[in-house]
Amino acid sequence: MISLLKPMNDLDRCQQAHDLALDCYLAAIRNIAHYAVELEPETTTLHRKYLDDLAAQVSTGTSDILAESRATVRGLLRDYRDQTSRYLSGLRQELSDAVIALERTLEALAQCDGDHGAQLRHAVARLRAVPVEAGNAVREVIFGAASTIESSLESVKKQHQLTVAQFVIEIGILHKRIDALESSASTDRLTRLFNREEMEARISAARPAKISVLLLKTGGLRAAETRFGRDVAEELAGAFAKRLHNSLPSTAVIGRWSEEAFLAILQTDQRETAALASRISESLAGAYACLKAGKTVRPVIHLRVGIVDPGTDGAEKVLQRVAEFLNGV
Repeated sequence: MISLLKPMNDLDRCQQAHDLALDCYLAAIRNIAHYAVELEPETTTLHRKYLDDLAAQVSTGTSDILAESRATVRGLLRDYRDQTSRYLSGLRQELSDAVIALERTLEALAQCDGDHGAQLRHAVARLRAVPVEAGNAVREVIFGAASTIESSLESVKKQHQLTVAQFVIEIGILHKRIDALESSASTDRLTRLFNREEMEARISAARPAKISVLLLKTGGLRAAETRFGRDVAEELAGAFAKRLHNSLPSTAVIGRWSEEAFLAILQTDQRETAALASRISESLAGAYACLKAGKTVRPVIHLRVGIVDPGTDGAEKVLQRVAEFLNGV
């Protein structure tokens, strides 16, 4: 006799585990949407809509959709992180502008106090210098006016000092908030690379015998912009730059020579640079997951890697060899 009871129980348990994992995954997606940090209403609303649409797709439970959703979730979180970074950068700029305005106001107040204060004190001194021959009655009136002016001037000075102190405190608070926002923004900001001019200057200033220059000629960024739009191309370039940064030593100086050309100045010998070039050729080329209107697209990057070993060449010759490789077809 063949018993079907035990196999059926195993199947039931597998199905229950599958359903529970799917429910947890759906709950995680919906929680991400619910607890998203509020930015501009349009930005946050669109982010939540994309997540809700994704949850609706995932609820079908098909293997293809589940496999695709991993890249979509990661892409949505990365995109919202970048928007949050730009939002914080905007707030930081607004605070910086406010600090500059307060500092200019403070300088104006200080200048005002110096000019008018000196003039009033000089006027009081002249009043007190009125000779006795002017008559006791007139002298008393003048002395009384001088005392009133001195008292008023002292009150204005105290009020002015209080205002200045308040401005100083507010400026200090704003500076602290700027530092906090800058720290938050820089944590999530896309990797920024040096431009061509900066890289040329660094190569010119380096000692040729102590460096190697790694060259990367990419293909696919322009094609991604043509096919998917500018936003996808920029996201693709940022993702490539991050992978490149993570693949190189911390001492590497990385730059973008042109739209599809990158380079890195390395403090390594030729053998170590060749090993790095081999690993980079394998790990950086291929498909990247990017977002377009809340959906995952997979533009592809092709890569050609070269190495310039300066040897005894001067900076001008090294730059010429770099340009020949990166500017070549």
